[in-house]
Formats: sequence, C-alpha cells, structure tokens
Amino acid sequence: MGFRSALTFWTERFNSAVLSKQRVLIGQGLAWRVRDIPSINNFSDVEFSVFSQWGDDGIIQWLIHRIPGLSETFVEFGVEGYQEANTRFLLVNDNWRGLVMDGSRLNIEAIKLDPISWRHDLQATCAFVTAENIDQLLLSHGFEGDIGLLHIDIDGNDYWVWRAITAIRPAIAIIEYNSVLGAERAITIPYDPKFTRGGPTNVLYYGASLPALCDLGQSRGYDFVGSNSAGNNAYFVRSDLQHGLEPLTAAGGYVESKFTESRNGKGELTYLRGEQRLASIRGLPVINTRTGVEEQL
Repeated sequence: MGFRSALTFWTERFNSAVLSKQRVLIGQGLAWRVRDIPSINNFSDVEFSVFSQWGDDGIIQWLIHRIPGLSETFVEFGVEGYQEANTRFLLVNDNWRGLVMDGSRLNIEAIKLDPISWRHDLQATCAFVTAENIDQLLLSHGFEGDIGLLHIDIDGNDYWVWRAITAIRPAIAIIEYNSVLGAERAITIPYDPKFTRGGPTNVLYYGASLPALCDLGQSRGYDFVGSNSAGNNAYFVRSDLQHGLEPLTAAGGYVESKFTESRNGKGELTYLRGEQRLASIRGLPVINTRTGVEEQL
C-alpha cells in the first residue's frame, strides 16, 4: 500500500470512527427520552435509528426498560457486516453480551476486525442457519435458557427456524415478516434448508406472513405487541413477563411495508408498488401453517 493509499485508508477509518461516536452520543440522548415515556399508541412513537436500518433501536430501548429482570444477552442472525443491525446499539449503549451469525465468511471477518468485537462481549460466527443446526449453534456458543432478546432476519426460513428453537427462551423476540403476503393468510414459504432469497425465484418470495408468526408466537407463549413502522419486524414478548402491553391480533398490528425492492431477471430494480408486488409472485407455493397443506399464492 502506497503512502497516499495508506493515508486515505486511515483517514476514512478515523472519519468513520468519529461519525460512529457522534451517532452513539445522539442515540444515548434519545434513549433516555424514550425510556421515560410511560405509554404509547404504537411503536412509531418511540422509534429512532442509530445502527438499526429502521426505527428499531428506539423500540428496543423502550421495551427493555419496561420489563424488569431481563437477562442482558442477545442473539441476532442475518447481520451481514453488523454495521446496520438491531442489536449493535444495544451492545454499545447498554453493554449487553451477544452472539451474531451470518452466512458470509467475509462479513464475519469484517465484524471480528471491528473494534466493537474486543470492546464488548460479542461473539461472531459464520453459519448458514437452518432449522436443523440452530440449537447446536446456540448451545456451542454458550447461549441456553433465558436470554433478553432474539432477532431473526434471514429473509427466508424465519418461521421454520423460530419454530425449531428450543435452546433459548428470549424475553423479547423480533421476527421479520413479509408484508407482501398480507394480514389474512397464515402462510410461509415451504421449508428448504438451502433457500436463498432471490435465487431462482422472485426477490419478493421469502419468509412468512404476520398471521403465521402470530400463531407460532402464541403457541410458544408469546404476545404479539406490535410492528415497526417500516412494516417488516414483528415484536413478541413472553406472556409470563409483566410487560403491561396489550396483546394484538395480526390484523390489529399489521403494518404494510412500502418497499419497492422488486427486481427483474437481470437483477435490476423494477420498483413494483402496492398490489403489484403480490401479483408478481402469484402462483408460487406456500404452506398454510394452520393446516400444513401446500397452497398457492
């Protein structure tokens, strides 16, 4: 690396570090404000973003200070390089202990090179998470029993992986849902341990509907308490905890996403909106999670 290249590299690293510290300081002020809000109409009232893609940093801060005696531990998978994630602010601001996983070795290597990995108790491991391996991955990294928070965001088998987890009992579970699938049918993509979003199918074909996740959450002893305003993350809190939140139905807590992330066969954005999105994946197979029968969208 030449002198100019080295200077550019270290200048960018320094500027990035300064910007990150500024973001954290602003986030700390916002966190103190939302903690003191006794009640809200919906999660949008407390949303803010420091490292989360949407307003989930604020929702998480508000929730963790409503529930006493939380284990200060988290698990999140599908984190990419962990620069934009729902638990990074929780790690930095609240000093929780955590495990993050991603299927890309390059992403995990980037996380391990990030100073956040030695400044905090953070384990990062490369794994393509499936229903078959999730429990062993958790146990092998020392995560068992009660934990504070679980976030599943793998753009695919989210329903099946959550259903398979028995090693941990998170107080708060954040599960990504596919808003395009609507708020009426309890459906998910068929289970395929090798499923990758996009792949040979439409990029909008992934994950589960909110009703499917609400049914699963209820069967596992969780109350559905709301969605973020982006319409992609559903929040569940264990029913045995004194959270004081009103449980919602899927219809009552559904938020329609406005993402225009559809792509054509060349990978180019096509910007489908509204009902156009669902129309583009009509006829593809889904599993009715209430009957176990394969149906079509």
